[in-house]
Amino acid sequence: MVEWITSPGVTDYRLAEREMERRAAAIAAGSADEAIWLLEHPPLYTAGTSAQFQDLVEPDRFPVFPSKRGGQYTYHGPGQRVVYVMLDVGRRGHDVRRFVQQLEGWVISTLSDFGVQGHIREGRVGVWVERPDKPAAIDGTPREDKIAAIGIRLRKWISFHGISINVEPDLSHFSGIVPCGIRDHGVTSLRDLGLPADMATLDSALKNRFSETFEE
Repeated sequence: MVEWITSPGVTDYRLAEREMERRAAAIAAGSADEAIWLLEHPPLYTAGTSAQFQDLVEPDRFPVFPSKRGGQYTYHGPGQRVVYVMLDVGRRGHDVRRFVQQLEGWVISTLSDFGVQGHIREGRVGVWVERPDKPAAIDGTPREDKIAAIGIRLRKWISFHGISINVEPDLSHFSGIVPCGIRDHGVTSLRDLGLPADMATLDSALKNRFSETFEE
């Protein structure tokens, strides 16, 4: 059984980390169910375990939190749905690569409910949207913008951290970092793509698409 938790307003980042670690430990001990936690954070930057300092363009713009998740710098803030996944990857096959692919597939199938075609690109973590309406990247390749970021950590085969999907955040806030270390492409959101989505609608789509992705 997977418990779905939705927190209103914005949630302090360090509080969220403590709660994730507590829940992950309880799942590993067999004393709590798996959980999906849906929330928003106040504006902040997080530095994953592979973050490069030069990618923090404006270190004084928002609070910066070192994070135990994989990946580089990312932004969280209002209008972005953060999806923390506390799932038993051991019970699901002990295959981290497949688990990440399942997370990617979950996001892509959810976005398809809004008429958005998400893509996975080799060497670029996250989910991307083609933008033929924008100038090509510096290297001449077609422009693509990131709409969702993925970064997880495992402890005793229990995952925590997870996914962030841009619904309608202030996209200018991403300019204080090089998101995930990728300079040649940008970021987008459902609102930026002209879609009047809201958190409740996205949450419903995530729940509907979860079982077909993880409960084969």
